Amino acid sequence: NNPPYNTGAFRFELSFSPNHPLEPPRATLRTPIHHPGVDREGRVCQPLTAPEHWHHSTRAIQVLQDLLLQLDSPDPQRVLRPDVAQELQERPEEFRRRAEECTRLHAEPRPD
Repeated sequence: NNPPYNTGAFRFELSFSPNHPLEPPRATLRTPIHHPGVDREGRVCQPLTAPEHWHHSTRAIQVLQDLLLQLDSPDPQRVLRPDVAQELQERPEEFRRRAEECTRLHAEPRPD
């Protein structure tokens, strides 16, 4: 819902192990994004689903809501791409421009 990502729609994949809910799901972003917490393969830095933080009563909708919150508010402390985190901290205008461009190129149109 927030710039620089609010002009596009992004596809996620949640993968559940046979041991779910004892093991957390794995979230993968299938749409390329310029974000410090998402690596080039689409893996997401999401503490909620880290094994040491996972609780078996956590629901899939909570995982998705947390994921959306993280994507809306990039945190330079939750980093999978240090170069992008550094850009966000040191050159926020450049970060925003590159994130908007990546969204324009790769994200799907948002439904009305």
